[in-house]
Order: sequence, then C-alpha cells, then structure tokens
Amino acid sequence: MRARIGGFAQKRAGRAAAIANGTPYDPRETTKAGTAAFLQKFADEIDPDHLLPDTERQRLAEAARREHMAKLALASSRARSARKARSVKQVDESPKAETG
Repeated sequence: MRARIGGFAQKRAGRAAAIANGTPYDPRETTKAGTAAFLQKFADEIDPDHLLPDTERQRLAEAARREHMAKLALASSRARSARKARSVKQVDESPKAETG
C-alpha cells in the first residue's frame, strides 16, 4: 500500500511527474492546439459572422484577450487581499496567552 501524501508534498510530486513526462516534448508544440482554440474563442466573440477583415478581427481579438487576462489578474489580486485580511483578522482574534 502506498503512503498517503498531502498538501505541499503532493503538489511537488505532481509537478515533478509533469516535468518528467514533458521533458522530451516541446511545450509550444503540445499546447499549440489549445492555444489556437483559446485565441479563436476571442475572435469568434468579437466577430461571430466573420464580417471584419482578418487583420482587424485579430487585433480586436487580441485586445479582448488582454482585457480577459487583466480581469483575471484583478480578481486574483482581490482574492489574495481578502485571504490576507481574513488571515490577519484570525491572528488578531486569537486568544492571547497570559503571562505571569
């Protein structure tokens, strides 16, 4: 029976396995189809009927992608701030050890 690992150790073990499995492959090649589909999603949202010229469509799709990433970054920042505030509040509310 395998020993159970959790948390940090499990995360590190998974990362090591992913690196080992991916070593012989170029990551740009293995993710090319996914990246293209991700970018195509923005192009289709901007111009679903393909009425714009390709250069304009790609320019607007890239702007939409940047907007999406900026919103994700903002949400991440807010989540980190909220998590930090909860952590500080928990420390402040913890019972103090009496000395003496």
